[in-house]
Amino acid sequence: MHDDLVQKIKRDPSYHELVRVRSRFGWALTGVMLVVYYGYILLIAFNKEFLATKTGVGVMTWGMPIGLFVILFTVLVTGIYVRRANKQFDDLTSAIQARVQA
Repeated sequence: MHDDLVQKIKRDPSYHELVRVRSRFGWALTGVMLVVYYGYILLIAFNKEFLATKTGVGVMTWGMPIGLFVILFTVLVTGIYVRRANKQFDDLTSAIQARVQA
């Protein structure tokens, strides 16, 4: 019974759509996150002077807000994925379940 259900799911065109869309979206967000993260690391490695530059008359340097941006960007990217997963991906999954169990 279990193998039959798996084969029905694999044959469903909506399943292939779900896998394709979810994979493409996940890899796109991964790529953007890697660019931001490794961009920050490369900035630390090759332009310490810029990161050590003060933002004003206080003690804060550019490294602090840029580092905070990387952290907040990670939370934002996670939120974007969760929002899309809760809308589009869950709808596709429900449609697949309804067709397969019918």
